[in-house]
Amino acid sequence: MSTITRKAIIFTGKQAMEIREEQIPHPDKDNVLIEVTRSLISTGTEMTIFMRNFAPDTHWDNWIKYPFYPGYLVAGIVTEVGPEVKDIKVGDRVASRQSHASHVIKAERDVLKIPEGVTEDDAVWAGLGKIVQVGVRTAAHVLGDTVVIIGLGLLGQLVVQYVKLMGAGEIIAVDMSEKRLAMAKAHGATATIQSGVAEAKAEILKITGGRGADVVYDVTGFPPVFTIALQLARKSGTIVVLGDAGSPGEQRLGPEIITKGLRIVGSHDDIPPHYVTDGVRWSGRQIYELFLTYLARKQIVLKDLITHRFKPDDAAKAYELLQKDRMNVMAVMLDWK
Repeated sequence: MSTITRKAIIFTGKQAMEIREEQIPHPDKDNVLIEVTRSLISTGTEMTIFMRNFAPDTHWDNWIKYPFYPGYLVAGIVTEVGPEVKDIKVGDRVASRQSHASHVIKAERDVLKIPEGVTEDDAVWAGLGKIVQVGVRTAAHVLGDTVVIIGLGLLGQLVVQYVKLMGAGEIIAVDMSEKRLAMAKAHGATATIQSGVAEAKAEILKITGGRGADVVYDVTGFPPVFTIALQLARKSGTIVVLGDAGSPGEQRLGPEIITKGLRIVGSHDDIPPHYVTDGVRWSGRQIYELFLTYLARKQIVLKDLITHRFKPDDAAKAYELLQKDRMNVMAVMLDWK
């Protein structure tokens, strides 16, 4: 049986990557072939991997083996379907979780149809939309919450928009980048603080009347931030850790966990089952679909978060840019067509 030639981005070692041509089979059973039109670099995860910015014996260290296929956010057009595929047809626009490549094979259950009114530029964010939505759900928000978001990268920007949708009364965004803060302000942040989180503490306490925030999101993946985040929450407040630190052993608890009675929750997007089961209201599939619904209704807006585009053959330049000028780079799109 003939095969398909595709291009794929591969990390071959620390700060080393290449574009390879390789063969993949035609889809069989319930699989579909997607001709990728764009993929989105998950800047936090992929740069942690590219720079090997993680400690030995962590889950990162056990996960990253070479050759490594980076990325997990793609969108494109279905060009072939297997004989057992039921609801997806050739020509459908779809999004899925898959590494950066020109063509991918996915099971039908792992593919999302892109609704009318949603661009492929938007739909490619679906994986991030799910990750953040799972995290936001762990916070158990109530109407009027005061929220602090530390770190306004891709995930932090989505947190801003989700908590606005959930009726937050105050959304305080903290980051060192003026550009990121301006984006957060445009999408719902009610206050922005351009500083490190330690320096922001006094201003946050002033805004919250000295009480602290109902919910504090640490979206940095930078271990020292966690200890300071504890100081920014009110009594009985919640800390959401929505950034996978490369050195989790350096995230230290402070006395506030006891003296304030804080609730600390971590989040991973594999926690919800893929489909609804007994006792589970929101499955992974439903979370994806709700994100796409928000996009279709323009309740979540992403187009202004895309700051750079590259052709896949220039992907090395994209990772180099993220190394050198991370503060001025937001979403980096790879255009495969």
